[in-house]
Amino acid sequence: MNADPSVPVTTTASSPLEAVVDAPAGDVEHAKRRGAGRNLPAAIAVGAGLGGILILAVFVVPQAFPVVAAIAMVIAVIEVTRALAHGGLQLPQIPLLVGTIGMVVSTVVLGVEGLLVSTAVAVCVLILWRVSESMGLSALRDVAGGVFALAWVPFLGCFLLLLFAREHGPMLVLLAILGPVGNDIGGYVAGVLFGKHPMAPRISPKKSWEGFAGSLVLGTASVTAVGVLALDLPVAAAAAIGVVLVLVSTGGDLSQSLLKRDLGIKDMGHLLPGHGGVLDRVDSILLAAPTTYIMLEVLLP
Repeated sequence: MNADPSVPVTTTASSPLEAVVDAPAGDVEHAKRRGAGRNLPAAIAVGAGLGGILILAVFVVPQAFPVVAAIAMVIAVIEVTRALAHGGLQLPQIPLLVGTIGMVVSTVVLGVEGLLVSTAVAVCVLILWRVSESMGLSALRDVAGGVFALAWVPFLGCFLLLLFAREHGPMLVLLAILGPVGNDIGGYVAGVLFGKHPMAPRISPKKSWEGFAGSLVLGTASVTAVGVLALDLPVAAAAAIGVVLVLVSTGGDLSQSLLKRDLGIKDMGHLLPGHGGVLDRVDSILLAAPTTYIMLEVLLP
């Protein structure tokens, strides 16, 4: 949930809120004058609602968390297929959606092994499904796009389920999500107050180095606080996880901005007022989840 509402200036918040996509590269002051272009109250309300659903599913009714995760992944996969259609790809939705659900169920039941096996099966089914319709370069491109969709959304997303299944799972999920959330909020605030120097003007004109500094401070502080106080992690380990999650989240934001620019779209979807699509909200979390899982294995095996 890249909880970055529409912003009038350069920040490190997620690219879904591209209020200044037409601003000249590097012209941050022009971006500020143009205004947000988004419904800020709606964005805040939707962000709070999504946060409430997440807290409810993770801490109050934990049995519902795999279901909520599966629904989010299914919607995100649909958004990916529709977005890639702007680039001329026709991804077969049925095997993608069935594969997504199968990967979620397999992960919940069998853990890492279930995720790996179900991913391989989903890829094989996708290939057979597509080539049964036609052969040639277009089929190859569609298969590549489908594999990309499976790897991006359900494969990475299922690492949240792997974290959730571990000891103190709910807090580990919160740890993985706080990095992207702190990245967005810190970037928004610092960008609004101090943003002057574009970070990647050709990719996302509204991201600034000042915003990135705010992301780094708030994201690292949030993860460190939860890691030390709630999970009893060493301060150095928690801080290291926080820093890496901010870097990964920022890279995820820029990568999705680049993808959307290449496809000629502003948002991956339109389901969430003021935010865009579900994938616009969870893009950084998809990268933060496996990063958290791997870092915990490396730092605290």
